[in-house]
Amino acid sequence: MTGPLSLCCLLLSAHALTLTKGYLTVYMEPLPPVVIGDTVTLKCNFHTDGSLREIVWFQITEGGSAKQKLFTYDAMYNTSYSHMEDKRRREKLVYQSTVRLSEVHMEDDGLYECHVGIYDRSSRDKVILASGSIILTVIVPPRSISVVAANSPAPFSRYEAQNFTLVCTVTGAKPAPMVYFKRDGELIDVVPTTRSDSSAGIRSKVQDLENSHRKNWAGLWSSQVLSSRDIDDTKLKKSLSLLEQEEKLAQLGQDSSDGPQPGGEEWPEFSPEPTTEVIPETVISREFPRWVQSSDPLYYFQYQQWAAGDGTMQVRALLTWSLNPLLDNEALFSCEVNHPALSMPMQAEVTLTAPRGPKLSMIPSKAKVGDTVRLMVQGFQLGLSASKVFPEPMFTWTKVGGRLLDGREEHHGRELVLERVPAELNGSMFRCTAQNPLGSTDTHTRLIVFDNPRLKKGKEHYIGKMFTLSAQTPINMFDP
Repeated sequence: MTGPLSLCCLLLSAHALTLTKGYLTVYMEPLPPVVIGDTVTLKCNFHTDGSLREIVWFQITEGGSAKQKLFTYDAMYNTSYSHMEDKRRREKLVYQSTVRLSEVHMEDDGLYECHVGIYDRSSRDKVILASGSIILTVIVPPRSISVVAANSPAPFSRYEAQNFTLVCTVTGAKPAPMVYFKRDGELIDVVPTTRSDSSAGIRSKVQDLENSHRKNWAGLWSSQVLSSRDIDDTKLKKSLSLLEQEEKLAQLGQDSSDGPQPGGEEWPEFSPEPTTEVIPETVISREFPRWVQSSDPLYYFQYQQWAAGDGTMQVRALLTWSLNPLLDNEALFSCEVNHPALSMPMQAEVTLTAPRGPKLSMIPSKAKVGDTVRLMVQGFQLGLSASKVFPEPMFTWTKVGGRLLDGREEHHGRELVLERVPAELNGSMFRCTAQNPLGSTDTHTRLIVFDNPRLKKGKEHYIGKMFTLSAQTPINMFDP
């Protein structure tokens, strides 16, 4: 009888000790990412059958090295939980403490802790503590998105295929968004690259990949060397006499390919004398383009991201392919961004457009001798699908038949300034060449310089004054 009685006493003592100590469990309700500017409620649930002592909320800052107190509830000075003091009910109850953050900011991102304390049943001087934590993730939608052409402005290549790169830049996002490109509304199937400026091995692998594709895709990485007869007439300045002499030499070379005839005379070495020929001002190219292009080029994609000073991410995506002016002109390219803070994709669009028909203006419209004349490009003739010329064209000004007023052969820029135009420029023709990787175009304007009455009147007044002064000066005929 002694053994079972002792065991029963031990069980009763343990049960009484458990009832005396009390029970406390704390857990936090999970939170989805919160968009900056929204309102969020942090919920701390705790199970207990004891009497509440206090609830304290903390925000962990400075990487966990500091705590900032947000909210404190003390049962000694607040009787809102007085119903928990009912000792006749010792069942487990669930309670909840909440903290509401309105218009959350980037500074609210981080770890939050909820600390709960209850009285020990054995003594109200003792407190049982438990805590829970949760991470509040604040996400920020992209602030801006833009698409530009790399290495712009760039000239038009008439004889060689050239690579073209679109650069899409996304700023102000947290976390980093997903970026992709579309052409005419269709998703582009890209070849991802992991090129890095600090890794020579990766560069060599990418270069080997490009070399292998160069053989299979003649239109993608083509850099053919053209003979002199394939060059456009606008670039080749050879006289007809030289061409005829070259043809004669070729025929003579074919006749003598089997060796010199017995008893024949050797032809003396021919050295043509340099001759000049007037090249016409406008020459239409007979063949264009001069390289073979693929209708289905490879698109290479490169993705870069880095942290900004405000805690957000900046992303730059590059799309590179071999440009085909015949197919890519007026093609619509869009850079789109997916982000958890956006309800729909964010995008920026550009239409590749070759410059066509520049519209020139002159200020003043009637230039006089001595005026400062400004010739500028006001715009272009655009198609229905384009609102502007993209990429930004390169402008080159030249004077037909001579140099510019300051002695230069050409001037680069949208505007040409002629200071103090002389009367000798009257009737001069100026050419403006606008070009981008998709094409090139020329526009001419003629400068009409009128007489300036002020300068003419001032000159006559100056001559008359000099004549008066010379007439008033006495002349000594007898001065030795």
